[in-house]
Amino acid sequence: MTIAALSALARPLLEPHLPDALDVRWFMTPEEAIKIAPKAEIGWFDMHDQAAMIEAIRAAENLKWLNSIFAGLDFLPLDVLLERDVTVTNGTGINAITIAEYVVMGMLNIAKGYRDVMRAQERRAWLQDSPGKRELSGSKALLLGYGAIGKLVKPRLEAFDVDVTVVRRSTGHDTLNPDQWRSKLSDFDWVIVAVPATAETDGMIGQAELASMKSNCVIVNVARGTVIDQPALLEALTSKQIGGAFLDVTTPEPLPAEHPLWSLENVHISMHLSGKAQDKMLIRSTERFIKNIHRYLASEPVEPRMDLTQGY
Repeated sequence: MTIAALSALARPLLEPHLPDALDVRWFMTPEEAIKIAPKAEIGWFDMHDQAAMIEAIRAAENLKWLNSIFAGLDFLPLDVLLERDVTVTNGTGINAITIAEYVVMGMLNIAKGYRDVMRAQERRAWLQDSPGKRELSGSKALLLGYGAIGKLVKPRLEAFDVDVTVVRRSTGHDTLNPDQWRSKLSDFDWVIVAVPATAETDGMIGQAELASMKSNCVIVNVARGTVIDQPALLEALTSKQIGGAFLDVTTPEPLPAEHPLWSLENVHISMHLSGKAQDKMLIRSTERFIKNIHRYLASEPVEPRMDLTQGY
């Protein structure tokens, strides 16, 4: 029988739908996961403790298919998985809806100065004027990253009459290729970052890119903190070189309490909550896994398959 190592947290949703041909070894603790990993052909080792997750995967020497709820798996030993020829399915798209909603929420929050409205409510102070007067309608947004998240961000912003330009390798009337977007940065009111974390995207927005942006441009980052040169971003925000930032991600995470980003009035930090702002993450993940397990046992391709050489 095919041995699968699965988290007992998903057991109530998975067990009624798993094939009889599967020998499931459930784990509750990192120690249990690491113990059963060597015999597993299929592994779903997601844990809050990334170090334990990595240890379990390294111990899984017979692993052929690794599944994960996480879209970004850049913290895993991808070289080991590649060497062992392990098929990896990640959580691409699982959190895309709620992250896309977070992008719109963050933009509206900044445009309308809504943080100040909430502060006024806490003080029971009736404001006589709006602290924010920007409208999304008629503004221009540059969307870096057109994967599962980007494909949902674009139509949501277009519903607010935002002119969205996408950066992608194929060209079109509303697209720029990877060699064009930097020279066009001054055209945009919003720069939305939704790229995967790879060696290619590491630090892709730095001092030069920030200097090219409008003085009222707002950056929205739902990718990884490392995609933006954070010291350069801090300087640009402190000096008001750009208008502001909505950061769902930072470097490091959690952001230390003494970090100056916390205290800047033109910065909104949402603590990497965008993907967690839903009650369907585990449901969507288990439904995908159930479909894939039937495909796997029938020697059919599982999806979405991660390209280990690209890192996403």
